Amino acid sequence: MTAVEAQQWLIEKIAHRLGVAPGEVSPEQYFDELDLDSTEALILAGEMENWLGFELGTTTLWYHPTIKDLAAHIAEECGQRASA
Repeated sequence: MTAVEAQQWLIEKIAHRLGVAPGEVSPEQYFDELDLDSTEALILAGEMENWLGFELGTTTLWYHPTIKDLAAHIAEECGQRASA
């Protein structure tokens, strides 16, 4: 999994949840600036964990607060899991 693939997946899912075109979701945008309520955020996190095949830590979004940052973290995490 690359950061680009993770970023694309996140943008598409967030755009769908917000009812906007993917081009309207900036990878530099902070998650807390997105108009996702807590239920939608939990659903998105669950979908992401199912897609990835592993659970993200509870502080992941705190330390990786943008789509771009989270995508890079996911790619790194996938790489570490693949080489383990």
